[in-house]
Amino acid sequence: MKKLGARGQKVLKTVHLLLAGLWVGGAVGLNLLIICLGPAASGEELLGYNLAAILIDDFVIIPGAMGCLLTGLLISGLTPWGFFKRKWVAIKWILTIFCILFGTFVLGPTVNNQPDITIKFGLDALANPEYQSNYFYSVLGGVFQILALAFMVIISVFKPWREKA
Repeated sequence: MKKLGARGQKVLKTVHLLLAGLWVGGAVGLNLLIICLGPAASGEELLGYNLAAILIDDFVIIPGAMGCLLTGLLISGLTPWGFFKRKWVAIKWILTIFCILFGTFVLGPTVNNQPDITIKFGLDALANPEYQSNYFYSVLGGVFQILALAFMVIISVFKPWREKA
């Protein structure tokens, strides 16, 4: 397969970094929304928080993650980095796939189920066991996700486990 030139690589890496910023920034923003907002004064306010969380997930985190996956595929396939030639790249691939699957099948449902519970119970949703469980796993999983994303950024910069030349 033909490899990209230096200019093409820079453009692709720039797009990849911007998308990574969306993914990381969205994850941090979503977790701040979930953790730091004061107690809702009404069911409508709680519903607003829940809907804002879904908007961040659907329009910031998911596009950032999918964009990183796509640009990562292109970078690995069209540059000398490859997919598994270097340990740090292989670890990033494993973590990327894991984070996307974890976000889709674990974190996504915890965020997406909250509005339905809030619509049904209003402000009393805060005392609902399912709502509380979703909240707990959103916070715990969200912190884990942010740490994994930060680790990927760190290994992208420092490129540990380099082969000795």
